[in-house]
Amino acid sequence: MKMTPELKKAKDNMQPGEITSEGFLGDDQRELVDIIEKDEEIMESMGIDYTDLVEKMHYVMNEGRKGLGESIKVDEKWDVRVDESRGFLACPFEDGIFRKINVIVKNISNDEEIIFTDLSVHLLEKHHFHQGKGTNFRLNPKKLKKVFYE
Repeated sequence: MKMTPELKKAKDNMQPGEITSEGFLGDDQRELVDIIEKDEEIMESMGIDYTDLVEKMHYVMNEGRKGLGESIKVDEKWDVRVDESRGFLACPFEDGIFRKINVIVKNISNDEEIIFTDLSVHLLEKHHFHQGKGTNFRLNPKKLKKVFYE
């Protein structure tokens, strides 16, 4: 894959202060295309399908919302808390806006925890973008496996 004008624009939108104060790249100096390709390789090597993962993430988010801001157990596998705030966040790829929803998921069997947002799920589903290393909302592929598949 090569850095298209669309990817260059998305990378500009990911800089701190554009959409979020922290941005989407953290201290990751790689090109956006390289970040995406490397994470795709890792996901494939672990046998994780993006469609299946996104379905699980939507499922735990929707189930977690039933807790109304309190932590609840989902399927006896996860402790889930969903915090919703007023407002929206735009996708840096300029293909949607998403509610400010933080989802904290802990795998009960191994205590591994991850935090993601409605926008994070979209970024995975549509762009295979896990965010850059060093961001608070990076969806590390190995962490995703521990939380959702172990």
